[in-house]
Amino acid sequence: MFRQQIARRFHALASSKHFNITPEIKHAIVNKSPVVALESTIISHGMPYPQNVQTAGDVQDIVRSQGAIPATIAILDGRVHIGLEDQELEQLGKMGHEAQKTSRRDLALVLAKRGSGATTVASTMILARAAGIPVFVTGGIGGVHRGADQSFDISADLTELGKTPVAVICAGVKSILDVEKTLEVLETQGVSVTTIGKSQRFPAFYTPDSGFDSPSRVDNPSEAANIIFANHTLELNSGMVFAVPIPEDQAADTQSIQRFIDIAIAEARSNDISGKDETPFLLKRIAELTKGESLAANIALIKNNARVGAKIAVELSKRVAENNVNS
Repeated sequence: MFRQQIARRFHALASSKHFNITPEIKHAIVNKSPVVALESTIISHGMPYPQNVQTAGDVQDIVRSQGAIPATIAILDGRVHIGLEDQELEQLGKMGHEAQKTSRRDLALVLAKRGSGATTVASTMILARAAGIPVFVTGGIGGVHRGADQSFDISADLTELGKTPVAVICAGVKSILDVEKTLEVLETQGVSVTTIGKSQRFPAFYTPDSGFDSPSRVDNPSEAANIIFANHTLELNSGMVFAVPIPEDQAADTQSIQRFIDIAIAEARSNDISGKDETPFLLKRIAELTKGESLAANIALIKNNARVGAKIAVELSKRVAENNVNS
């Protein structure tokens, strides 16, 4: 009975029968093999073409090199796709901002209109959970925007993490946000936040140190997999954040990146850019101000996250097999 309960936590939901899941990924999910979910907003809104398509392909290759199967998630022509073929990645990359940035609130609308949508952290978590994929790699999670005490602009990623049992491997919170308040909201939502590495410092996307500590730390992907398995065993139904600092030799300079972030935020405010349009604007503007340095760091960190996330997925698959968890 106990094992059956654990099995349900790793099992796909009935809603996934409407998804377009590639045969390779479907076979892996059924057999509890390691699969890593990947978001698509980073392709359409996070980077310019063709770097976005090249990076997406490289990330998928990295996941495979570590023994896991990549599952890029997106909505194309009103259908949820779990796994994209090369031509579909190219289509999404060229589409850019024409693809709707799709969070939880937008999913039903995009599907009903038979539109195309790029999934955010929140919606990728929802669809990955429905498909039966417990590990998800992204660049950085959304959070509390600066000035949220006036705007109340808080990412839906944070509330999703409080209620959807998917482990999110990231380089921390995007440094354009209020890191301290974001960590407080994650605590309120009951979300486990853990840095992977020698330091307990919580990373800040472009840089390895936000100035704040994570509540916990583990040394390696194996220990992270143990936490994920325990979370599912307890049926906590909440997500987890595993923060992977960008390697020092690939990080942006802390002082200069912060100066450019401040400039970009001031420009966004003066142009009344807010809501779901703000993050894409800021990432693009910061890339321009840093003459590509921030884009290079962004690409480096997502590749590093993919490497670590795939290792976690492989270790978690071993835990499931060791405990004889079968569907």
